[in-house]
Amino acid sequence: MKVVVIGGGIIGMLTALELVKAGIAVRVLDKSHPGTEASWAGGGIVSPLYPWRYPPAVSALAVMAQELYPALAAELTGYSGIDPELTVCGMLMLGADDARDAMVWSRKYGRRIHLLQGHALAAMGDGLAQFNDGIWLPDVANIRNPRLLQSLRRTLEIRGVAVDGGREVVSWERVGNRMRAVRLAGGETIEADQFVLAAGAWSAGLSSTLAGPMPVRPVKGQMLLFHAPDAGLRHILLHQGHYVIPRRDGHILCGSTLEETGFDKSITAEAAVDLHAVAAKLVPSLGAMPPVAHWAGLRPGSPNGIPFIGRHPEAHNLWVNTGHYRNGLVLAPASVQLLGDLMLGRKPVLDASPYAMLDMRAEDQASSSS
Repeated sequence: MKVVVIGGGIIGMLTALELVKAGIAVRVLDKSHPGTEASWAGGGIVSPLYPWRYPPAVSALAVMAQELYPALAAELTGYSGIDPELTVCGMLMLGADDARDAMVWSRKYGRRIHLLQGHALAAMGDGLAQFNDGIWLPDVANIRNPRLLQSLRRTLEIRGVAVDGGREVVSWERVGNRMRAVRLAGGETIEADQFVLAAGAWSAGLSSTLAGPMPVRPVKGQMLLFHAPDAGLRHILLHQGHYVIPRRDGHILCGSTLEETGFDKSITAEAAVDLHAVAAKLVPSLGAMPPVAHWAGLRPGSPNGIPFIGRHPEAHNLWVNTGHYRNGLVLAPASVQLLGDLMLGRKPVLDASPYAMLDMRAEDQASSSS
């Protein structure tokens, strides 16, 4: 069997790895440079920012993925020689007003959570005495996502998987209820037995000729990077939806904005000012320090943040793995294992029904006839 995966981000490339390990011939196509869109642009926190605020379908994938990441990081490092720098540093949420919900969530999913106040909170880092309370998740890790993508791509190449950039899919060739091939910009067609749509924010456009529009939209996020090896930041800090993340090499990431701007990835001075203020509030020494980089990425937004994972309702050999919103990297190992189970006829590791893509035209017809 030959499979073509459309999309060279964390979801697409990890899907390819899952399939090639099962003995499937796989090829990955990306419209630009693999591993340079949302997967590269994010912060690399291996947890939803406020996990108890998400639906159970997201939590189930997140908890499973957190357990899979250490083995995945070790596997990729062993193959590629590139360490993705998975680091368990913990995440401290400051000023959150839903600690009771957090504790209920922690008991349900077996995650450690501690509520901190006063001296215990201030001892977690410089500048934290200004906050009254915090929610501490000691087991949360971060991963250096650009290195993760480099390691993953190199691993795929070693295993014989072609990861082709500059190969933009523009349409499908279909026979009945099956896809025969994809057509690329320039007219070339590539045939396969199965296809996987994992194109992130661009997935909706590629599915627009099928069973109604896929509700996936681009949501821009801007980030700042500081080089501050003496800042003393040891943990991920999160306040009012913004965060700072320490890297092993002394860099600190600060993010992120949420902007509905379509496919516009331009950075703005306004966002830079706002993010710098966030960074200074959480790590005071960053206030007088200029950022060394500023960029933006486009997340694949979806209703309630629940990704679409499974068979496309209109094409028997087309599968989807997209719409992870802010949690593509967070959920990736679990998402691709679930899709692999479905594609390969294995018993699904999770109940797949919450992630199914519905045939919207069938739903509309049923509504109009009732």
